[in-house]
Amino acid sequence: MASYTAPVRDTRFIMENVLKLGDRAGKPGFESADPDMVAAILEEAGKFASEIFAPLNAPGDAQGCTRHDDGSVTVPDGYADAYRQYCEAGWGTLTAPEAYGGQALPHVLGVAVEEYLSSANMALAMYPGLTDGAVRALLARGSDEQKALYLPKLIAGEWTGTMNLTEPHCGTDLGLLRSRAEPNDDGSFAITGTKIFISCGEHDIASNIVHFVLARTPDAPPGTKGISMFIVPKFLPDENGEPGERNSLQCGSIEEKMGIHGSGTCVMNYDGAKGWLIGEENKGLAAMFIMMNAARLWVGMQGLGQAEVAYQNGAAYALDRRQGRALSGAKDPEEAADLLIVHPDVRRLLMDARAKTEGLRALIIWIGLQTDLALHAESEEERQQADDFVQLLIPVVKAIGTDIGYDVATQMQQVWGGHGYIAENGMEQFVRDARIAMIYEGANGVQAMDLVGRKLPMHGGRAVQSFFAMVDKEVAQAKETKSLSDLAGALEKANGELKAASMWLMENAPKNPNNAGSAAYMYMQILGLVAMGLMWLRMGAAAAKSLDGGEGDAAFMQAKLLCARHFANGQLPDAGALRRKLSAGAETIMKMPAESFLRT
Repeated sequence: MASYTAPVRDTRFIMENVLKLGDRAGKPGFESADPDMVAAILEEAGKFASEIFAPLNAPGDAQGCTRHDDGSVTVPDGYADAYRQYCEAGWGTLTAPEAYGGQALPHVLGVAVEEYLSSANMALAMYPGLTDGAVRALLARGSDEQKALYLPKLIAGEWTGTMNLTEPHCGTDLGLLRSRAEPNDDGSFAITGTKIFISCGEHDIASNIVHFVLARTPDAPPGTKGISMFIVPKFLPDENGEPGERNSLQCGSIEEKMGIHGSGTCVMNYDGAKGWLIGEENKGLAAMFIMMNAARLWVGMQGLGQAEVAYQNGAAYALDRRQGRALSGAKDPEEAADLLIVHPDVRRLLMDARAKTEGLRALIIWIGLQTDLALHAESEEERQQADDFVQLLIPVVKAIGTDIGYDVATQMQQVWGGHGYIAENGMEQFVRDARIAMIYEGANGVQAMDLVGRKLPMHGGRAVQSFFAMVDKEVAQAKETKSLSDLAGALEKANGELKAASMWLMENAPKNPNNAGSAAYMYMQILGLVAMGLMWLRMGAAAAKSLDGGEGDAAFMQAKLLCARHFANGQLPDAGALRRKLSAGAETIMKMPAESFLRT
């Protein structure tokens, strides 16, 4: 059976040595985030994830959720108790406002804790993870009355939240949405329609489920401009704010799916269910995007989580399994065979996995910090730049993060060979669970189009220009350090490819919009490589400084520098190939007649 240990040491290295989070302690948004407090939270979160969530991962996957004839759904054995412990320990309150029962700790810390939980048990971590998105939407768009009624319960974990977007005939294209919201005399609305693919839409781990539902009012304009968002609880709150009368909604079925079996993916039927408008009428899509942006960072982190746990188990197997002899001669002649770790191709798989995983972790934690700075930085200029970086890189983190999660999971399954294909060893579950993250919360191709179509041109390209400048500045500084010169040079070349790809889009997308569509995914991959390359430059600089000063764990820091060099040599050169592929344009892929895609 697979095992998991939270990478607390690595997280602390990023926060303490790279981001210098301790220097912000006591400042707005970081009032309680002193280094000792942060370290203690990370240690306890890692222990909780490893000891409480992780042991339920394999049995929860095997058992799955069960829907009963009355529409109720029970979660796998142990989930409800683990969730109760999660709530009692206050993990869901970490970053929420104090006014509603939260601890008001910085979002960057919450991101790290969420990684541990998702690594340990992705399906179980979805229940509180989705609730966090609901909290953010209410904070941004809810009325004072709605906040007072729902936020304390959601933050405490007594109630959970969901997002209800997709319908049987529409997924990404929400302009086709048909669910109706008819006004009632008391100011509420009667919601009618069917939603599909609703994660955690029905379960028995909390006393109420609060659904955030997109629907159309009677006179709404067509398309996305006519969508409103409604809060539709499973049980209507009574005069004391407790679950009262059952609302007219039900789980019609749960999907039999490839992975995340412990998370019920529901078809939700609304039959005149009572709901209340959140924010302005016909402005629901903007409100839902608040939830989706938070969810996209979280889903990218799910990719990181699966990559990390898969890597841990791949590395452990390579250091335990004996197969063949080293090409340079037997390493353990007294044994019948050498360990897998002696083989260069196995090491290639492990080094690729580690370089991608640790680079992604640094990027996600840095984006978490930018989320905090967008709200709390001292100057307007710094707040603006932080928000620009968040907007620019959220689609990248979601898509590249989940690509990495699936890629690393399959490569670590490869390390295990045939045993990786056997369910009892756990590696195939990581592959199955990781796959969905590339699809939901906006498929990765949609993220690429969001990046190229909306994020690059916003504010006249201000965000990406600022990103270019940041990379150029840090590359120039790093070139002055001998141990970083190779990494700095590789990152400089990759950033040059990114600039060239940006120029190609500027010149060719206006002539033919399909050029943007054909190039978008490759452009996003280049930006992801450069962003992770920047993180590795920073981590390499921090490790080199620690070694020069004789501080910290020398073996840990030397491994960081080796991984940084591997990323420079083995990953960043891909930027050139991607840029050349991107420049081929859309002509060939769009020229094929549609009917020719079906072989006859």
